[in-house]
Amino acid sequence: MMLAILSLPIAYLIGSIPSGWLVVKLFTGQDVRTIESGRTGGTNAMRAGGPFAGLLTAVLDAAKGAAAVWVSQSLSAGIDWTAAMSGVLAIVGHNYSAFLIQKDENGKLHFRGGAGGATTFGAAIGLWLNSWMFILPFALIFYLVVGYASLTTISIAFSAMGVFTIRAAQGMNPWAYAFFGVAALAIVVYALRPNLKRLKEGTERQVQLLARIFKKIQKPKE
Repeated sequence: MMLAILSLPIAYLIGSIPSGWLVVKLFTGQDVRTIESGRTGGTNAMRAGGPFAGLLTAVLDAAKGAAAVWVSQSLSAGIDWTAAMSGVLAIVGHNYSAFLIQKDENGKLHFRGGAGGATTFGAAIGLWLNSWMFILPFALIFYLVVGYASLTTISIAFSAMGVFTIRAAQGMNPWAYAFFGVAALAIVVYALRPNLKRLKEGTERQVQLLARIFKKIQKPKE
């Protein structure tokens, strides 16, 4: 039981590893927190260091979520609620990193980080390996059709919640995993409050990837 409890702060610290900050620092020498949204996730890392930096950050952030769950399962002998909570705490660590604490002009401490989409994805894989087969296609389609990175991030947590809740109702995984999905969605939505506000105001940046592709295809050759 002591090892199971110990796995919880370990999960938070694993999630706190600032992948995006490290990748962007290595690629460009810049502090990703000073660029665009200031977040350390894959989208902002891509803005700061290019597509490969963004992809590498996303992969590393997902690996954090999976690792936190797997470490917990190893230490707690497979206690379901501990594994689920470790996944949640990995997301919390990613969004509010213990290694990225800053003081504002008033001397108040702020924990910096990302929005938690990739870490949610990784933690879901840690809980059930095949979850990626449902979450990833849903997120990719959502990204291509809707074109907002913020809503795509939310879609990852939403689909994780859906997958684990449906499976729990069918007796295929414990309800603790459904709790993980609900908590992950709440954390991600909370982190993306500024983006949702901009969406409401019509000022959120849209990727419009499909429009660019179609424009390129339809452009007549000279």
